[in-house]
Amino acid sequence: MKYPPKHHQDNNKGHLIEVIKSYPLATVISVKDNLPLVSHLPLVYDDGKLIGHIDIFNPQKDLLKDGNLVTIIFQGPQCYISPTVYSTTQLPTWNFIKVHLRGTVEVIKSKAALKQSLIAMTEFLEAPNHDYVLEPDNPRLDANLEYIEMFEVNITEWEGKLKLSQDKKTSDMMAARKELIRANQVSIADFLDKVF
Repeated sequence: MKYPPKHHQDNNKGHLIEVIKSYPLATVISVKDNLPLVSHLPLVYDDGKLIGHIDIFNPQKDLLKDGNLVTIIFQGPQCYISPTVYSTTQLPTWNFIKVHLRGTVEVIKSKAALKQSLIAMTEFLEAPNHDYVLEPDNPRLDANLEYIEMFEVNITEWEGKLKLSQDKKTSDMMAARKELIRANQVSIADFLDKVF
């Protein structure tokens, strides 16, 4: 059997872009001396590219150089699916939505482009209400430009991993979908109550 199963793959770029836009905090993975370096950075999709920013003191910055390869994972909703969710006999499983990308890095040196990119990313992340607007003349913005590097990732490989009980009968698949929605609302509230 080929892995992952074909029914857990989604190669529709429109679907994958929707996951990226809905869950923009990415896991960015680079490799140096056979050791992975990992950062969690918000990335914005723009016409086949991902645009991001990294603190110049982050050790991964040195691996985000022109032409270097990078792997990126976007994590959508996920949860444990109990056999009690299904109307048929099943074993426990885990459902999830993930997007795996590979691409090459391009460093953007222009401070003007960096500033505009930070403003645009803030506008994107503030949607739909736009309660906060990052103004171009904000003195804190200008003061921090020296500590941030802008980069783009030109996407070369796309892989959608959507394990959503697609191999089950329709009613069980819909029950698992409801559980995914319920679990992601409840688990976040429960987690925050425990941690904070």
